[in-house]
Amino acid sequence: MITNLQELKDRANILEVVEHFLPLKKAGANYTHNCPFHNEKTPSFFVNPSKNIFSCFGCGKSGDSIKFLQEYKKLSFIEAVEEVANILNFTLEYEKSQNHTNTKSLLKS
Repeated sequence: MITNLQELKDRANILEVVEHFLPLKKAGANYTHNCPFHNEKTPSFFVNPSKNIFSCFGCGKSGDSIKFLQEYKKLSFIEAVEEVANILNFTLEYEKSQNHTNTKSLLKS
């Protein structure tokens, strides 16, 4: 279990994460691009930095930076968390479980 997940979510700037993969264009207070999740000719994909979310008015997908990576790169939740942490140079901390310790002990025997 990741013990500092909320800290990562608080630090994860949606604009920084999405711009790592898509060139965004400023549109008022938001940023826009053609949606990477469906085919379209006019941009309906928006990134709202003040709310720290993305949304597409065409296909309805929306979420935070972790959800963006889950959708964009077809990652599991944990894989997306690790990718966001990597992009932000954030060190994830993992809880050491009793089972993990016991498994290590058994392997050494």
